[in-house]
Amino acid sequence: MESEKQRERSGPGWHPCAECDTDHPQSPEAFHSPPGWVKDAVFYQIFPDRFARSDRLAKHSSLEAWDDTPTVHGYKGGDLYGIIDKLDWITDLGCNALYLNPIFQSASNHRYHTHDYFRVDPLLGGDEAFDELLKTCHDRGLKVVLDGVFNHASRGFFQFNDLLESGPASPWADWWHITDWPLRAYDPDEPAGYQAWWGLHALPKFNVDNPEVREFLMSVGEHWIDRGIDGWRLDVPEEITADGFWEEFRTRVRARNPDAYIVGEVWGDASSWTGGDRFDGTMNYLLTGFILRYVGGHRVVDSVVDSITYEVRPPHDAGGYADSVDHLHNMYGTDGLQAHLNLLGSHDTPRVITAVGNDAQTVILAALLQLTFPGAPCIYYGDEIGLEGKRDPDCRRGFPWEHEHSWNQELLKATRSLTAVRHAHPALRTGTYRRLWPPPGNYGNGLYAFERSQNGERLIVAVNSGDSAESARVPDVAGDHFETLWGSEGINRDGDAVGITLRPRSGAVWRVVG
Repeated sequence: MESEKQRERSGPGWHPCAECDTDHPQSPEAFHSPPGWVKDAVFYQIFPDRFARSDRLAKHSSLEAWDDTPTVHGYKGGDLYGIIDKLDWITDLGCNALYLNPIFQSASNHRYHTHDYFRVDPLLGGDEAFDELLKTCHDRGLKVVLDGVFNHASRGFFQFNDLLESGPASPWADWWHITDWPLRAYDPDEPAGYQAWWGLHALPKFNVDNPEVREFLMSVGEHWIDRGIDGWRLDVPEEITADGFWEEFRTRVRARNPDAYIVGEVWGDASSWTGGDRFDGTMNYLLTGFILRYVGGHRVVDSVVDSITYEVRPPHDAGGYADSVDHLHNMYGTDGLQAHLNLLGSHDTPRVITAVGNDAQTVILAALLQLTFPGAPCIYYGDEIGLEGKRDPDCRRGFPWEHEHSWNQELLKATRSLTAVRHAHPALRTGTYRRLWPPPGNYGNGLYAFERSQNGERLIVAVNSGDSAESARVPDVAGDHFETLWGSEGINRDGDAVGITLRPRSGAVWRVVG
């Protein structure tokens, strides 16, 4: 129960203190800065219906077989208790934060069609399962970030369902953008009569200019923060154009928890969104595309990646990739990049291994770049074992727990070892970045190298995406001795420079020790 003092002093600019039962002013720097824990996070993204079934919930007879190819509307029965059962897997992988696709009551397996924003879907175990999951994760030191879908609801959302039943007389009519009566919510061959996300009749768009709607959505954000979540991943935020909406959302959420992470789904340049007044970071699909263009190259399968909204073609050589990385640093700054969510794939993209023609070594090189880059890496469930899949719904397959023989053990081992290196060396998380090779204007090769350094620790990371061995003589690198932390030998002092040589399709991380 809140004290009177807390009620009086809660709100923008204040945050609660459990030790003295009062609130303290939040500094402007803290409000505009990302939470400190994000730079040390390695996220694991879970699509709840497809990760793990538990035996604590009765399962409906109409569920799809777990290992069958997923369909658009079918359910497989994964639940939150299943996630609890597999937390050892997640922590052993080196992940210390979860990003969950929507968990609120919905009439879809992906739950982006929200029915009730204040209730966890009973098929996932309901609020009881969520509370247990959250407590268990926090007891283990895992953060939990939920998916927030605030641009649109569903035909089953109460205020819209009332509109369908009552027509213009509905008290909730001005919660929506009505363009024509009567509404045709279930006839895809006719105009819906209201604005909907991408014109899909099932996803009516909120009228966020309505103060009641705005307050409702703000209250959802506050409610789950008060319940203990560690942040929000925000779905299609660019489509909410109401003036000051996201600024208010940040103010109110961060007032409840100054360490709440707010990350937006912005696929392109998000520099105008991540200046400290709206989001801490974005889902860094720009980096995704750059990585796959470099290490994937001609292995990227055109028919698999057609129509995705980030660029994975044409191929990059090392110079093109290095220039792209420089562009990201210029766009966001190294400090700004530390709060982005860096991913190789998600529920909205083809599986990374399928996108690169089932070449596991490409995925390993991609993971090396992802896990040594500034920002929070995010592993989409199953990518660590080479789970395949084309565009959704195929990229949302059930995790093949009963088919360990199908797992790519080399990829799993590489993922675990790379997360361990990242956790062991702060320079990979918060250190400065310096491009070593190739120098600007040098193109046509596959060897790329950079340095991450912090508090006297200097690490060199190198990747050769080419099909033949490559070498470089890199000037202006101090140090005479190098310890291999991951990957191959291939570095030595060469007079006034450092010589780097890598086998085809390989990479390495070295620590400068002298």
